Amino acid sequence: MGILQNRFDEENVIFTNVDTLLNLGKEHSLWYLLFATACCGIELMQWGASKYDSDRFGMIPRSTPRQADLMIVAGTITLKMASRVKRLYEQMPEPKWVISMGSCANAGGPFCKYSYSVLKGIDKYIPVDVYVPGCPPRPEALIEGVFKLREVIHEERVLRKQGKTPKPRTPIVVEDPHAHDPFARHSGGAKLVKA
Repeated sequence: MGILQNRFDEENVIFTNVDTLLNLGKEHSLWYLLFATACCGIELMQWGASKYDSDRFGMIPRSTPRQADLMIVAGTITLKMASRVKRLYEQMPEPKWVISMGSCANAGGPFCKYSYSVLKGIDKYIPVDVYVPGCPPRPEALIEGVFKLREVIHEERVLRKQGKTPKPRTPIVVEDPHAHDPFARHSGGAKLVKA
């Protein structure tokens, strides 16, 4: 008995609600599923490699949608691939989120103008929570997108009264850090934009 009484003193007691506690766990342990094509897939590989190290954010790649709670769609998505993306999304357990990375996944990119087979935005098939612009976006922009998603997760209400429907999510667009400086993309001096 004496050990338990001495272990919990007033400095270690934290008062919070269940929503905050559950959201804290979810936002710091995102398991992601990748659907990457074209040049955005290369930037996505760089984001997961040692320089940017997505693992330091508690993010672990998963090879099956049944273990993932975040889908990162990057690159050109054709109409033939769209049904596969939707199927993967439907196999993910709730709660689940989607990051759309790059101009092609966001709005079809340069290819949708000349090709009938390119999808004009993945949001036509699955709901998107965060849009990361760029062609292709740098890993820093994807990191900013992950932090924006963490803010969304932090504000979610897990527990709600019976019969009440959750309010719909509004997608977030990450500001492109290179929008105002065309030479910053190639200089390596990219900086994150804080909102």
